[in-house]
Amino acid sequence: MKMSRRKVRETIFLLLFRIEFNTPEELQEQMGWYFDERPDMEDEDRDYIKRKMEDILGHLPQLDEKIHSICEGWRLERLGKTELAILRLAVYEILNDEKIPVGVAINEAVELAKIYCSEEAPRFVNGVLAKLA
Repeated sequence: MKMSRRKVRETIFLLLFRIEFNTPEELQEQMGWYFDERPDMEDEDRDYIKRKMEDILGHLPQLDEKIHSICEGWRLERLGKTELAILRLAVYEILNDEKIPVGVAINEAVELAKIYCSEEAPRFVNGVLAKLA
């Protein structure tokens, strides 16, 4: 069964969250383990997620710079790791993935924040990303 776009995005977010806790080599290992635990995942989904993760990782300095410039007065280290992973994914989608409308990227980021973050996070994520729209 092919994964929904929302589930693919959530998977990428969960993998991005691991960046803060692993070296690049360890992150590759973590991704391998993640996929090993999901043998029923279709190859198409697995390949798409891997490609998107590699592209996001390749753009990480630019993404962090953009997030920093939007979050006036906030250093990235002050952001929660969950919020940072959500923002990295959404900023990547807004700036680098023309297949995803800006409104969809923002809405999906807010939905992830509702699930994985504190009560204040969805409004914060929305406010930050709205500055890119």
